[in-house]
Amino acid sequence: MNIEQGEKKKIAITGAAGFIGSHLSDALLERGHSVVAIDNLSMGTRRNLEHNLAHPRFTFFEEDVRNKEYLYDICADCNAIVHLAAFKIPRYDPALDTLQINHDGTRNVLDIAKVTRCKVVFASTSDVYGKNPQLPFSEDGNLVIGPSNVKRWSYAVSKLHDEHLCFAYQEMYDFPVVILRFFGSYGPRHNMTWWGGPQSVFINKVYSGEEIEIHGNGMQTRSFTYVADTVKGIVAAVEKPEANGEIFNLGSTHEITILELARLVNRLMGREEPFPMKYIPYKSFSGGKYEDVMRRVPDVSKAQRILGIVADTTLEEGLRTTIDWHVSMLEKENQLVPAIA
Repeated sequence: MNIEQGEKKKIAITGAAGFIGSHLSDALLERGHSVVAIDNLSMGTRRNLEHNLAHPRFTFFEEDVRNKEYLYDICADCNAIVHLAAFKIPRYDPALDTLQINHDGTRNVLDIAKVTRCKVVFASTSDVYGKNPQLPFSEDGNLVIGPSNVKRWSYAVSKLHDEHLCFAYQEMYDFPVVILRFFGSYGPRHNMTWWGGPQSVFINKVYSGEEIEIHGNGMQTRSFTYVADTVKGIVAAVEKPEANGEIFNLGSTHEITILELARLVNRLMGREEPFPMKYIPYKSFSGGKYEDVMRRVPDVSKAQRILGIVADTTLEEGLRTTIDWHVSMLEKENQLVPAIA
């Protein structure tokens, strides 16, 4: 049940009530596809999907991807599964959850595709590049993972294992897979805690007038990608047969330090410099065993060449939209009392 470009098909999304999943649902519906949305709402929220619940080509199932029998019933007639559901870096939580949830969910999705022969688009992460010192990261570059007794690497390892699992299933059972490595997606509907990324916490802190917490010395860099640009890449990976069997970086090539990001959020929200700031040493995480990636920038030439997409939303433009949404949610939920104009 491969998708040919231009056809309108039935596409399942795991983690559909999350940040990226809900935007992907919007985009696929706009392009005429039918969407089967799956989420156990452990991290996602029904609020992200409310505007689509009455759509005739949208169906939502509150279910865990680890329930394979139920998942098969939901996805049996789908042409593709976009597997976004995952458990992230265990800065505070047990590494076992990250390893088990990510493996079990991906294995179930692949077992379904083995039977139905549907396409699988797997959401991986830029974290798999680990400590590779050669930038920008290219899809065929080395993946340099840190020591196994530092649990922050369990997320990268879980995703890397799942990438290998995808290609092994493709080889053995002859159905198409596509691997997408995301670089710092952000935007409206992002999780409003550290789960959503540093920009989420920075917005909270500036809004409430509190000091911004910077992990390490703040000189670590990231490439933040507006969600609409990430979604463009996912849609292209779903629709284009040329993407089958490939790995793609999806992200912006604009590199910024975490400290510079904090300053930018502070400026866009109108708080005067210098702003209150607190440095949090890495040794305070995970019993003193925590390692960070000091630079993270993608080579996106392959995505441009094959998928035909480029991340063209500037960070300032994307952050303005994100801040407007985030602040509106804070005010709506009355989570914080405004401390700035």
